[in-house]
Amino acid sequence: MRKIDPRLVLAIAAAGLVMALWLVLMSVIVWSTLDAQERLAVGDVLAPRTVLVAMGWMLGLFLVAVTLHMLHRRYVGDPHRLIEKIRVVVTATTPQQLTPRGTAEMQAMARAVNELAAQRDQLRGDVAEQVAQASLRVQQEKNRLAALMAELNQSVVVCNREGRILLYNQRARQQFRQLSQGAGAAAGAELIGIGRSIYAVLDQQLVAHALERIHQALGRGVATPSAQFVTTTQGGHLLRVQVAPVRESAPPGDGETQEGLQAVSGLVLMLDDVTASVQEEAERDQLMHGLTEGSRSSLANIQAAVDMLGYADLEPAMRERFLGVVRDEVGAMGRRVNDLAHRATQRLKTRWPMEDMLGADLVTAAQRRIAQHCDRPVTLDTIDTSLWLKVDSYTLLLALTYLAHRLVDEFEVRFLQLRLQGTATHAQLDLVWSGQAMSNETVMSWEMDAMRFGSERSPLTVRDVVERHGGEMWFERERARHQAFFRFMLPLASVQGVVDAPLGESEFSRPEYYDFDLFKMADQGSALDDRPLSELTYTVFDTETTGLNPADGDAIIQIGAARIVNGKLLRQECFDQLVDPGRRIPAASIPIHGITDDMVVGKPGIAQVLPLFHAYAQDTVLVAHNAAFDMRFLQLQEEASGVAFHQPVLDTLLLSAVVHPQQESHRLEAIAERFNVTVLGRHTALGDALVTAEIWLRLIPLLQEQGIHTLRQAREAAQKSYYARIKY
Repeated sequence: MRKIDPRLVLAIAAAGLVMALWLVLMSVIVWSTLDAQERLAVGDVLAPRTVLVAMGWMLGLFLVAVTLHMLHRRYVGDPHRLIEKIRVVVTATTPQQLTPRGTAEMQAMARAVNELAAQRDQLRGDVAEQVAQASLRVQQEKNRLAALMAELNQSVVVCNREGRILLYNQRARQQFRQLSQGAGAAAGAELIGIGRSIYAVLDQQLVAHALERIHQALGRGVATPSAQFVTTTQGGHLLRVQVAPVRESAPPGDGETQEGLQAVSGLVLMLDDVTASVQEEAERDQLMHGLTEGSRSSLANIQAAVDMLGYADLEPAMRERFLGVVRDEVGAMGRRVNDLAHRATQRLKTRWPMEDMLGADLVTAAQRRIAQHCDRPVTLDTIDTSLWLKVDSYTLLLALTYLAHRLVDEFEVRFLQLRLQGTATHAQLDLVWSGQAMSNETVMSWEMDAMRFGSERSPLTVRDVVERHGGEMWFERERARHQAFFRFMLPLASVQGVVDAPLGESEFSRPEYYDFDLFKMADQGSALDDRPLSELTYTVFDTETTGLNPADGDAIIQIGAARIVNGKLLRQECFDQLVDPGRRIPAASIPIHGITDDMVVGKPGIAQVLPLFHAYAQDTVLVAHNAAFDMRFLQLQEEASGVAFHQPVLDTLLLSAVVHPQQESHRLEAIAERFNVTVLGRHTALGDALVTAEIWLRLIPLLQEQGIHTLRQAREAAQKSYYARIKY
């Protein structure tokens, strides 16, 4: 709906009034020149035609209004719209051109603006090239840091003094995701993110105490102080946290303040999930204690029995009784030792973690290892290089080498071959050979024997390795090719974790996320309403629903969101969650959002998802397009979910009308077209949220041009917009 310009209404009303006064004046002048008889004649002529005269008068007014409207649109409206588009070009960070329209003068102006914009873009390109060359060394240092962080097996998080996260590596992201799942989080929830508070996971008092110990160490002159503590997360995990300071570089000649308090600008946190190791150590201690105490008692009984058996005059019945004591105690000690060995074997099964690994890398490692240990050529055949596996590479390579070694020792196999192919749910890894046939009984014995070859010893069996991977292994003959093979069915790695990584990269290629500019934000203490728009953290979100009437029972079926921190859109920290609405999705709405009933079956309900989204959006300003619609759906679920969204809300629909009041449309697609924003995934919650985020980043400088710099000013300007009257 387009708002009518009040200036146009006033112009038409003024023109009508002037025309009416002019007609009245002319009528009075003409009437005054007539004598009495002529006036009677004119009255007789016009009396039956009063309606026609009135209609003519109204038609004249209408023609004047249309003419004024066309003139206003051509000489007032079009220039204003051109000015709004020029402002978009001026504030655009990417090359953008105007489409010449309107009068010849306006078209000439548009072409002149395009020429100036082209010159500016060329200058920008030259400056950007120089900046890129100047910052190449800095970028190389960042790449070295990224490579180092990517290879670390430890979770690393860097925070500023307020606990806001500035950097984290992929290992930390995976670990925090596991912690959130342990707390009952649904898919898409993240406990970690740039600009988010580490205190969502760690107790602030523990971190403050560690920082105090670091300050004390700095005061004593310790060069590299650190502190550590162990804490429990909401999901019941034990975290060991080592804390080290990030030191500020003081200007030359300036010393540190008292106790070095100002020398610390942030903290480096290295986190280890020690839940399993602590539990394992406790079980080991308990087992060793039981073995020691039980063995001490058994040895005492055996010693007493042996002492009694030393008497030559001992009666046969008593001798047999003491011999029974020795046998029973020795048997009990044997059972305890066997139980200890069994438990040690079970722990050994899970000692090496299951990790995502490229299948081709695993096969190449197996080829080298088998050739080295068995002194036989090993070839590769039909290797699917796109497969990612979820494997314990150490034990799996041990099993393959063990089987190859027995083939060479017992059947004198001359050459071996490895194959790797994928199925819909698993990967098939084959160890192939040509030679003497073997029986199924032999295969079963190999499968159940402890693996031993050369200097390698392990209490594990091939069957243990197969069970560890939740797969299968069997022996099969290919009579046509005179070959046989052992086939391992192995689990595939998560598609989400490997194939669909953000920005088309594997999660393991550049798994670090950082924004060191947030070090500068440690001392921001002003009220949120008075903070500049460019300094705020935003959660830009969108919802997909079963319909458009929340009061009539329509419900949310998807929530998508992205965060903007320090003026940057963090695409790798998105929230994307389907929701079971508890009702059928109308067939008429499915072609719009593409979400069917089958897609939401088994997904968490809104009462589970909203607390997660509330935590994701904590301490941020909410941004949405036509936010009144989305917020109404959230507000109706506050009682069911137990959370309420009290943070400020900004609407790109209203603010677009503020900066571009002359534009005919403020739909999301129309605004995206004006700002040259590519629309991908329209009418998906996450797709629309990302487009809205890009639009919001382009609206901020336009608002600043109009004197709207703070959150308070933006909210007040939005409420004055015509579209703010729409209610849901």
